[in-house]
Amino acid sequence: MRKLHHLAAGVLTALAALVALVALGNAHAQSEPPDDPYRWLEDVGGERPLAWVKERNAVALKELQASPQYAPLLQRFQAVLDSRDRIPAVVKHGAHLYNFWRDPEHVRGIWRRTTLTEFRKPQPKWETVIDLDRLARDENENWVWHEPHCLPHSTRCLIALSRGGGDAQVMREFDTAAGRFVDGGFTLPEAKSDAVWRDRDTLLVSTDFGPGSMTTSGYPRTLREWKRGTPLSEATLVYEAQDKDMAVSASKDYTQEGYEIVERRIGFYSGEAFLRRDGKLVRLDKPDDAVVATFHDQLLLKLRSDWNVDGKVYPQGGLVAIGMERFLQGARDFELLFVPTPTRSLSKVVHTRGAVLLNELDNVKSRVTELRRVQGKWVRRAVATPEIGSVALQEVDELDSDDYFMQVAGFLTPDTLYLGHAGSDAREKLKSLPAFFDAATYTVAQYEATSKDGTRVPYFVVMRKDTKFDGSNPTVLYGYGGFEIAMKPTYSGIIGGWLDSGGVYVLANIRGGGEFGPRWHQAALKENRQRAYDDFIAVGEDLVTRKLTAPKHLGIMGGSNGGLLVGAVMVQRPDLFNGVVCQVPLLDMYRYSHLLAGASWMGEYGDPDDPQQWAYISKYSPYQNVAKEKHYPRVLFTTSTRDDRVHPAHARKMVARMLEQGHDVLYWENTEGGHAGAANNAQRAQMWALTYTFLQNQLR
Repeated sequence: MRKLHHLAAGVLTALAALVALVALGNAHAQSEPPDDPYRWLEDVGGERPLAWVKERNAVALKELQASPQYAPLLQRFQAVLDSRDRIPAVVKHGAHLYNFWRDPEHVRGIWRRTTLTEFRKPQPKWETVIDLDRLARDENENWVWHEPHCLPHSTRCLIALSRGGGDAQVMREFDTAAGRFVDGGFTLPEAKSDAVWRDRDTLLVSTDFGPGSMTTSGYPRTLREWKRGTPLSEATLVYEAQDKDMAVSASKDYTQEGYEIVERRIGFYSGEAFLRRDGKLVRLDKPDDAVVATFHDQLLLKLRSDWNVDGKVYPQGGLVAIGMERFLQGARDFELLFVPTPTRSLSKVVHTRGAVLLNELDNVKSRVTELRRVQGKWVRRAVATPEIGSVALQEVDELDSDDYFMQVAGFLTPDTLYLGHAGSDAREKLKSLPAFFDAATYTVAQYEATSKDGTRVPYFVVMRKDTKFDGSNPTVLYGYGGFEIAMKPTYSGIIGGWLDSGGVYVLANIRGGGEFGPRWHQAALKENRQRAYDDFIAVGEDLVTRKLTAPKHLGIMGGSNGGLLVGAVMVQRPDLFNGVVCQVPLLDMYRYSHLLAGASWMGEYGDPDDPQQWAYISKYSPYQNVAKEKHYPRVLFTTSTRDDRVHPAHARKMVARMLEQGHDVLYWENTEGGHAGAANNAQRAQMWALTYTFLQNQLR
């Protein structure tokens, strides 16, 4: 893979070791806090914790499913998720476009394929390659699909399957021409593995090789070269990271240059990169926090901080390029391909055979720039894009084609998929998502709130055109604010259900996210985390000041790091909200680095084992700050037993403590689903029906 790669272990794909239904725990020593009687809930699959989960689930389901709006919402959301008119997400491999698809007849899903010619048709003919429902029945396994890894110009893929939806996966070699798993082929046992094809008979593998092979974050710390026909245990060591590093991984460039990059992830935002050549590793002289990519003979670096090179400063958030061979020989005269501004940031880099496409954000609105190498120089042009909403780019075939997919969407505009071609603004419309609600009655506004320190924080509001600013509107405020992930306008039939019930939807672009590049993210790291919470509170206050809503009608929602966000804000400003949905959250920030992949996020939050860092973490950690004498808005906590990324004990313990203190909370733990919270469309529909039933009950 030649793309800018980032080991996103928080909300993105994780690579840590499986911990199946046992208490996961201590990566390093930590003293026992005297006020934590609920550590027993960290035993994921223990008899007593699961009995507690069953009891709490029964309470939540009894109440919410009895609400008159639950059944209609469930039916509506199931229809949205199962719609046969959804745009199939396709990836080209060989002559075919592959897609993973779920519907009522294929609950677990099918991996299928078609040609581009067929895909252009309103109703393409698809060929089923793997029927996951049948495979699960035949093998008596609870398989959930993960992304396959295919070797270009080959019929071989590694199929990744998870038991129950966690990050841990089994990987098995599959032959797309024969339509079957390869007898005696490459097989990786269950672990949070990663594998890269070197060639048809060789893999670069990072996985659990037994005691001592994993980092304290729970990720593989060794990278090995595995030859076909040899035992995995005999794979040759390529690189070994330190046990306190985050992980090690590899990427492969399949162009004629054939660059192999080995990356030592020291932390979530820092690491070393090595070029592997002739069996040797050559360290690339770059800032530890710069992200590496290659494009033919060019080395690309995305900068997270200013970089002073021989007196010339390349800016934080910029993208620079230089010839790889010249770089290795000591040249440092980089070309600056992207220059950030206070409102403009680089969201993603995609490339075709002959062009690099920059997906940019300008005040949280998408722009696209195309770059080509012409006679040894970079030539750029602005790509015409629709004025509305967000743009997502994906290469069709980065080795053999200059085509790319462009998907355009907005809060009120269903997704449309186009086929574009580098060098031209002409685009072919391929697919459009049907409208799941009547957008004609709604409008989108973008406002700004002023945070505690004076920072202006933008946010979007989706509401009826005739909305009265009289403080009476049921309003859901959603946020994330972490890991440099930007919250952008998207189309959702689920949110449409909330709008059609008379609700207002608000999306906050708070610090900690990536809306304005690394500076916006880094402004809320570690000791500055409170800024993200101040921003979110400021948006809530601004909604009330504008009389769009009032605390009685204002709810907040977030998941994962966003679950921590709403948990912290609920504890700090319980007077500002009347309902909270807290999904797959982090909440016990004293214990987070000892649970599952938590240690990998210390670059984001800090180390609670360090007394100086715990001093600031302890001020916002929801589990340690919830108090009996305060009155909190009602909360619905949701999580998954099979979440092997963020431990379900965060939600479990918070609920147990709040119940002990006499607070009114609901809890629902899905037994499947991993960090997504649900493993199939039926479970997703149930999760969202419970969520929006709760919000309707609380905020009207």
